[in-house]
Amino acid sequence: MARFTRIQVAETMKQTGIVPVFYHADVELCKNVVKACYLGGIRVFEFTNRGDFATLVFAELNQWVAKECPDMIMGVGSIIDEGTTSMYIALGANFIVSPLIDEGMAKVCNKRKIAWSPGCGSVTEIGRAHELGCEVVKIFPGASVGGPEFVKGVLGPMPYASIMPTGGVSPDEENLSKWIKAGVHCVGMGSQLFPKEVLANKDFNYITEKCKDALQIIQKYKN
Repeated sequence: MARFTRIQVAETMKQTGIVPVFYHADVELCKNVVKACYLGGIRVFEFTNRGDFATLVFAELNQWVAKECPDMIMGVGSIIDEGTTSMYIALGANFIVSPLIDEGMAKVCNKRKIAWSPGCGSVTEIGRAHELGCEVVKIFPGASVGGPEFVKGVLGPMPYASIMPTGGVSPDEENLSKWIKAGVHCVGMGSQLFPKEVLANKDFNYITEKCKDALQIIQKYKN
């Protein structure tokens, strides 16, 4: 069962501004990465459903996080169907992220009052996501659908939209400042936050410091 409400999820996404996106088959590595992010100030984390037995990894990880990082809101991404959605909700996922819009997923999440962020690439899709009960819309891949200028364009006629770009977001000031100035609700960030060599060397302090720096940049440019 989810430990956080969908309202808490949306508000915490906005307050912190970054949602790390990460998957690894090694649950111990996942624990260290989540802890590093937590120490860096992150409070929302998206584990992606990208490998065989990913549900088993998440099940152990989520139970561990509840004890060791109690304020971390754990969700699951890369979900594309309602069956997998139900499975992760049963394992305690606090939110579900998808690269696409699927009405079945929306119904499952809404029945359980779980936050759902589908991937959208147009104003029409964003409008459809809102109809299906989405609070924070994911634009994916963020850079490919138009980047910060796309966000600005959407917020003209739809200033009430809460947008989370994923794909093409990096923790440097030049990139982050453009997204924040454009008016995003928060950003999703994956490989740029977790370089392969950093993971190979188990340099978790690098991740902590990178998170701290990125969060400071976001606060600097928030309205």
